[in-house]
Amino acid sequence: MTSLQPSLSLAGSVDTGSPDLSPVVASAASGWAWARLAFQAGGLLLCVLIWHVLASHRVPLGVITFANVPPPAEVLATAWDLAQSPKLGQHLYSSLLRIFFGFGLAALFGIGLGLLIGRLRWAHDGLLPPLEVLRPIPAVAWIPLSILMFPSSEGSMIFITFIGALFPILLNTIHGVEGVSPRLIASARSLGCGRWSLFTEVIAPGAAPSIVTGLSIGMGTCWFCLVTAEMISGQFGIGYYTWESYTVQNYAAIVVGMLVIGALGMGSSALINRFGKLLMPWYQPQGGRS
Repeated sequence: MTSLQPSLSLAGSVDTGSPDLSPVVASAASGWAWARLAFQAGGLLLCVLIWHVLASHRVPLGVITFANVPPPAEVLATAWDLAQSPKLGQHLYSSLLRIFFGFGLAALFGIGLGLLIGRLRWAHDGLLPPLEVLRPIPAVAWIPLSILMFPSSEGSMIFITFIGALFPILLNTIHGVEGVSPRLIASARSLGCGRWSLFTEVIAPGAAPSIVTGLSIGMGTCWFCLVTAEMISGQFGIGYYTWESYTVQNYAAIVVGMLVIGALGMGSSALINRFGKLLMPWYQPQGGRS
């Protein structure tokens, strides 16, 4: 037995001749990530270049005129002035606070009602019809009624953002619940899963991808409705800043406000999608990009 030990130890240290490709694969993946980032940055720069040419030379495009559209350099100067102003923090704080409460309430009610309507027949027949009647009403149409319903303008503005985010979350949750496989539900019941366990361990996880999609869309519409909400009243907020810039004909500030809302909306939607991936590590989207 002792004579076999050297040969076994030598066999364990034999070089198979196959190189370790992990550094090569990691380097290729890193290079592809940088290439994608450069391509995306190039797309943004191309859009800015087109904007500069159209606004600087006042190029007419049919019925569209760029005579009053500020060029990127003017917008950048206005953005720099806003960044140095103490009002920027107050604008951001006011808007983010309204978005936080409006979206939070919409997520709470949208997911809760969506789970009930998607799963229970009485909730579907009793709650969905009135909600479907309210769904097509635009946020701006709610302004007069919200002023009458809420004693403070702050409550009215939060209500408008709530309405904007509610229905995308609600409908995606309903479709997510209805899309859970009946075979999966039957299998869980056959294994002794109770009603509450079925709801929390089968229905809700199965609908989670659609819920996250609804949250992402709802966040976007929440920011979309922010300008409408802050038109009601108030002295601070990015939407209010954008509308006030329009009333005083400060065109560069209008674009700055629009870009800030777009950046905040994109960032908050990206955070929701990131949270969804952390919450659902098992979820792999079907299909892909070529």
